[in-house]
Amino acid sequence: MNLYIRYFEQDTLATNMDEAVAFLETVRDLKMSDEVVNRITLYYNSNNLYPYRLKVGYTNYVLFLKTEASTLEEFKRMEQIRNEQKANGTYVPEKKKSLLEIMSEPKPGWYEAALTFKRVVQIRETSKFQYRDTRFRVRLKAESPLDAYDRIVTHLRNRQDVDSRSQFPSAKSSSFTYKYLGEETPAPSAEESEN
Repeated sequence: MNLYIRYFEQDTLATNMDEAVAFLETVRDLKMSDEVVNRITLYYNSNNLYPYRLKVGYTNYVLFLKTEASTLEEFKRMEQIRNEQKANGTYVPEKKKSLLEIMSEPKPGWYEAALTFKRVVQIRETSKFQYRDTRFRVRLKAESPLDAYDRIVTHLRNRQDVDSRSQFPSAKSSSFTYKYLGEETPAPSAEESEN
C-alpha cells in the first residue's frame, strides 16, 4: 500500500516512509519532530484504510490516503476518471470492504504478526492481580491475516503461563499488526540471529 500525501497544491505518492518524511520536510508550515514521524509511521503500518489528516497550524491539514496506485500520475488518472463518472452520473461507488473482510481474504504464506493484549499477572508483594499490557510477536504460517490472528489468540489461550482472565483485542484493533512475508520460509531477522 502506498501513501498519497497532499498539502494545498503540493502532493506526492510515497512508496515508503523515507519518501513520506522527505516530502513532509518540504512543507514549510510543518514542524517535523519524532512525534510527527511516529504518528505517520503508525498510520502507514496500521490496517486503517481511512484517510488520515495531520494538523498543521490552526486550520490546515496534510492529507494522507492509502492507495494501490504505484505512481502519482496513476493516482491522479484514477481520481480524474472517478470525478468524470460522478459528473455524468455513471459513478457507482465500490462497496468498501470492511477491515475484517480484507483480513479474511485468502493470502497463504508467512506472516510477521504482533499482538498487544491485557495479561493478568499477580503482584508478588500484595498477592493481588492486575492487567498488564503484554506484547507477543511471532512469525507464523497462515492462510490469511485473520487466520494469523486466530492462531495467535488460540496459542496464547492454551499456554499455561497465560491466565484465562487475560483479555485479547479484536483483530481489527491497532493492538494487532501484521506484515505479509511471502510464501517462502523467511530468513531470520537480525535480532533473531543474534539470539
